[in-house]
Amino acid sequence: MEERPSHASHGQLLASRPVDRLLAPLRAFSQHKLAGAGLLMLATAVALAWANSPYAEHYEHLLHLDLGVELGGFALSKSLQHWINDGLMGIFFFLVGLEIKREVLVGELSSRRKATLPAVAALGGMAVPALIYFALNREGAAAAGWGIPMATDIAFALGVLALLGSRVPIGLKVFLTALAIVDDIGAVLVIAVFYTSDLSIVSLGIGLVLLALSTGLNLIGGRSSVVYFILGTLAWLAFLESGVHATIAALLMAFTIPASTRIDGADFMTRMELLMNRLRRLGVGAEGQTTGPQQAVFEQMNAVIDHATAPLLRIEHALAGLVTFVVLPIFALANAGVSIGAGLGDAFTSAPVLGIALGLFAGKTIGILGASWLAVRVGLADLPTQVRWPGIAGVAMLGGVGFTMALFVANLAFPNKDDVELAKVGILAGSMVSALAGLALLRATLSPPAPSQASEQADDEPLAH
Repeated sequence: MEERPSHASHGQLLASRPVDRLLAPLRAFSQHKLAGAGLLMLATAVALAWANSPYAEHYEHLLHLDLGVELGGFALSKSLQHWINDGLMGIFFFLVGLEIKREVLVGELSSRRKATLPAVAALGGMAVPALIYFALNREGAAAAGWGIPMATDIAFALGVLALLGSRVPIGLKVFLTALAIVDDIGAVLVIAVFYTSDLSIVSLGIGLVLLALSTGLNLIGGRSSVVYFILGTLAWLAFLESGVHATIAALLMAFTIPASTRIDGADFMTRMELLMNRLRRLGVGAEGQTTGPQQAVFEQMNAVIDHATAPLLRIEHALAGLVTFVVLPIFALANAGVSIGAGLGDAFTSAPVLGIALGLFAGKTIGILGASWLAVRVGLADLPTQVRWPGIAGVAMLGGVGFTMALFVANLAFPNKDDVELAKVGILAGSMVSALAGLALLRATLSPPAPSQASEQADDEPLAH
């Protein structure tokens, strides 16, 4: 009888395939903690270099290239930059919505005690930057930019924190993750309420009806990703025509995705054991060869796994890589390009640039740290385990890395291109200073953990898109 390969030899066989050896470096990069932040930084650098090169005109021409879709009597035409900011970023906001729903149901926002400290800290981190900006820009078109320094870029901030490795307590990472998610909720509310143009009640009504249909589908047990995708796309189009920013539809759609499983853990184990026993009786053939009965068992296993997995988690997992490695880098490439000419020094004396830069660095630090201290002082919350005030101060500074969301709000706040360019200068400066200052403070105040603590942190480390 032919000897079947062991689990170890089978793994070695898979690893020896040419395609696996070819893709191994790509897999290693995608699984690295700094991969997302690094790619975002690279896209930003490319955008800056391109916008200040002899080919800057091509950069602008590409962004303003008109692309349209026509279907019957329906036609929709937007510039490439608008498709990226309104369409591609819809995927980002959809993922943000999934993460918010998960955190509220079972994560760091699932109980009052868990949510209090990051929620209060995020509110302080939104209010103080807006006040600083508004104090410097009370009149004229610039006053509309108060929402720009309110946002925290979770991918960048966690990427900077990851540079410190195991010396960062798990409680500090969770605090920053929860803070950034609450911050995202605030940013979305600000966009929906304050950066919405003239409303079309009919289009908005159609969009809300479609969201209601998706909610109803969830309530009756519908789990088809295709149906949710169709309803979500139609809702996005309705919101796009309504005057409410289309990304709000993407976020609201995420809340309608089912977050529960069809079978519980015990039922899952029982069904899988029965199928495994059936597969043992059938036997497993050589690699690449499967009989009809064996394939039927594999398909039943897939169905059981599908029933034991919440659609929300499955979709979130599927989109995380797309957002991290495609959506956000393309957004940065399309929005971070600012021409750095002879007038750069004068830009830093302008009130909008100062308001944004100071709002991100000083405002976020004061707001997050001050609100956290107040919440602990009055007994509303406790500091996370193994976290001291210098760690909270360092994370408060990292909260000033507002890159992605701040650029997004800047495009909504300022219709004038020159004002957007000035805003980009303030965003890049404030984010860079916040990242460097936060990293320096945390490096100086955090001590490396004992080996046992380091291994526990590796097991418990939170994931971020």
